[in-house]
Parts: sequence; structure tokens; C-alpha cells
Amino acid sequence: MPFKLKPLYLLLIFAPLAIAAEVTHSSPVLVFALAALGVIPLAGLVGEGTEELAAHTGPRVGALLNATLGNAAELIITIFAIRAGLLELVKASIVGSIIGNLLLVLGLSLLLGGLKNGVQTFDRRNAGVNATLLLMALVAFMVPSLFDAAIADNRAAELGLSEGVAVVMIVLYALAMVYAFTAKSDGVSRQPAEAHHARWSARAALGVLAGATVGIVFLSEVLVGAVESVTATLGLTEFFIGIIIIPLVGNIAEHLVAVEVAIKNKMELSLGVSLGSSLQIALFVAPVLVFVSLLFGETLLLVYNTFELVALAAASVIAAFIALDGESNWLEGAMLLAVYAILAIAFFYLPAAL
Repeated sequence: MPFKLKPLYLLLIFAPLAIAAEVTHSSPVLVFALAALGVIPLAGLVGEGTEELAAHTGPRVGALLNATLGNAAELIITIFAIRAGLLELVKASIVGSIIGNLLLVLGLSLLLGGLKNGVQTFDRRNAGVNATLLLMALVAFMVPSLFDAAIADNRAAELGLSEGVAVVMIVLYALAMVYAFTAKSDGVSRQPAEAHHARWSARAALGVLAGATVGIVFLSEVLVGAVESVTATLGLTEFFIGIIIIPLVGNIAEHLVAVEVAIKNKMELSLGVSLGSSLQIALFVAPVLVFVSLLFGETLLLVYNTFELVALAAASVIAAFIALDGESNWLEGAMLLAVYAILAIAFFYLPAAL
């Protein structure tokens, strides 16, 4: 199996170190840091293994694999958080993933890609569909959150509303996948699709996927187990860790890919990674977790606080406006990064104001 060692994979050393630190009952802060660093390369291996397997299965099945496993690391982390009863951490990480992809990743992609290549173009039709889906996802988050005030004393109604909206979101995501597989480009994009030639055998790709997933499972349990001690020791809140730190840990490998291809002037692929990941989190991962929580005797509602809804609205609207004209430049990237910085600062100081 030809394997090119990327600098990111040097972080794999932190995976066994995290397990060792947990077994020896080291400082929870050290355990959390080692586990977080260990998850990063494993998430990268899941992404690369999925891409290699997709090269053997064909483009349609490959696209389905990428859509299903694209956020596997974060999904695993949130499942362990649900099992531990850290529901606010889970909801914060969902919001953090969406705004991280729309503001931080897309912002860096537009900024660095624009500085190197000037004005970049992409398929307006595809970008427009994704922008509309983003706003649709925002509506799906806002409705249960706002209506919850009227039914807060009726737990069955709260759960019924969240489950009903979750089903609609999953169906919409499935329809979006069907559309993505069958729709034709409007011909505006000048970026021809490049076939990915497999470097690994299908068996090797499956082995890497399985091994990396098992590693993420172990490290996720370690990571989540240290959260409460870390919040007490460092003075951070569960909310800040969920909305800023967890999404970075689970998605940084995918983030680097989006920025890298933008620098190579493949803006359409970069948008596909950042917007596609946001839509997957909003329309698939978040609603699926509503039902997963029931398996652990917990109730995860699609009910978010005002601060989370403001962040989602800001990220969705500005990203949608930028995507609609089919062009991007470095200044638009700087705008997105500015919004992300403002939100991060606000979330850091939010607990002191409550």
C-alpha cells in the first residue's frame, strides 16, 4: 500500500500517549490535550481512507461514502458526549461545526485563494442550491427553538416537535443528495473534474477506515471523560469547548483540504468541502443525534439558545450572499474570518456576562 506520510500524521504519536495518560490517571488537562491532538490525524485517515475506497466504488457510491463518513469523527465524539449526559456540549459542537465551516474554513479558503489567484469563479447554480439549503437549515433550527417557549411545560410535545423536524431534515438531506448526483452543471465553472486514482487497494482502504474509526472511538471516550475537569481547571465553559474546540479537533483535517484546494484555484471543490460539511452537520448529523440520544435514555432537543441562533443566522446569511454571485475574492474571505473572530470573542466572554 503506497502511503505518503503527511505532516499531519506525525500527530498519531499523541494517540497512544493519550491512552497512557488516561491509564496512569494523569492531569485531566494533559489527557484532554493529548486526546484532542490524537483525534486530528485519525480524522484525516478516515477522510483519506474514504477517498481511496471511493476510487474503487465509482463516483456515485463514492459521493455517498464521502457524504456519510465526512463528519465521522465529530459524530463519534458527540455520541460519547450524549452518553455522558453533556447535551449542551453536543448542541454547542453542532453550532460550532456549522459556523466553523462557513466562517473559518470558507474564510481562509477565500482569503488565501484570492490572494494567490485573484478573483475565483465557481458554479453559480450549485452554489445557489447550497445557499438555499443553508437558509432552510437555519429555519429548521429556529422553528423548534422559538416554538419551544410555548410548549416548554409539555415534554412530549417538545420531543414530538424535535423528532418531526428531524425527520423532515433527514428527508431533505436525502433529496439534496439525489439532486447532487443527478443535476447538471450550468457550465460556468472552469474547473474540470479530476479523477482520483486509487493509491491503496480496497482492502487496505477498509483496514485504514476501520483502524482509524476504532482509534477515534477510544480517544473520544477519553476526550469526553476529561471535559468536566478541564472546564473546572482552566475556567472555560462546556459551551465554549463545544462551540470552538471540539469542532476544530474533529474537522481540522477536512479544513486543511478545503484551504489547500482553494490555493490551487479549485474553488468549486473548496466550496463543496466547506458548504457540504456544514449542510451535512445541519441536515443529517444534528437530526440523527436527536434519535441517537434516545438510545442512551437522554433527550436531545433541536432547541438552541438565542446566542447560538444569532451565530447560525450570521454565518448562514453572509455565506449565502457570498456564494450566490459565482465569484469570490480575498476581501470576502477576510469578512468571514472577521465574523468568526467576533463570535469567538463573544462566546469566550459570554459566561462572565450571565
